[in-house]
Amino acid sequence: MKFRAKIVDGACLNHFTRVSNMIAKLAKTCTLRISPDKLNFILSDKVANGGVSMWCELEQENFFSEFQMEGVSAQNNEIYLELTSENLSRALKTAQNARSLKIKLTNKHFPCLTVSIELLSLSSSNRIVTHDIPVKVIPRKLWKDLQEPTVPEADVSIYLPALKTMKSVVEKMKNISNHLTKILNLQIIEANLNGELNLKIETELVCITTHFKDLGNPPLASENTSQDGNSEQMAEVQIDIRKLLQFLAGQQVNPTKATCNIVSNKIVHFDLLHEDASLQYFIPALS
Repeated sequence: MKFRAKIVDGACLNHFTRVSNMIAKLAKTCTLRISPDKLNFILSDKVANGGVSMWCELEQENFFSEFQMEGVSAQNNEIYLELTSENLSRALKTAQNARSLKIKLTNKHFPCLTVSIELLSLSSSNRIVTHDIPVKVIPRKLWKDLQEPTVPEADVSIYLPALKTMKSVVEKMKNISNHLTKILNLQIIEANLNGELNLKIETELVCITTHFKDLGNPPLASENTSQDGNSEQMAEVQIDIRKLLQFLAGQQVNPTKATCNIVSNKIVHFDLLHEDASLQYFIPALS
């Protein structure tokens, strides 16, 4: 197995750093999948057991000026590495205003991602900062558990409001619920095919709802007639508010498009698209 890549464009380096910071906020550990044309950051907790799942995809040609890899075999030309997300994020923090960034799979008594950062210097000599990030090579037999999640057919898909606004609302709702009930972490998300999204918390004493209107629905969702033609009928899911806040707090990169897909009483799937990266994030319903 071999892997080495280089970034020289400042905008690409900054974007890659922001993506890494986002991953660190969403997952303590993750899997990095390296293939000839893509990088994926993967979190694959079992949704059936209440865990979240994440699939972040980067087109390598949009970030790297050089990219070389050889997988475990010609037939399975991929590499799967488990790493602590914060280690990569911390290493990239030293890359602000760097001249270039190199990443290489190395073996220094244990497998590492070696990150070498060439810093700008006032003198003629270059200054190189190197970080060795320990990784665990995931064997081929475990790859089947790390594939792109199957996206269930949603009852309702809707465009999201500005994520900063949504985060502020959810934070305030969690603070209110902490004062009202000992069952702290229940958040209801409901939406319809009329562009309406509601965020709710309910207790025995009170129900608090924030309404978003005129958000719009993706074209395929708008054509969906599975709800007996009633575009105002709500699909809802009850989730852990902490998991929703973790997702919203992790958004370091402003998406060009963000959608929320609800499978009633089962799961909510967030789909964020950028010009050169995408993120899918799945939060299961509370049982």
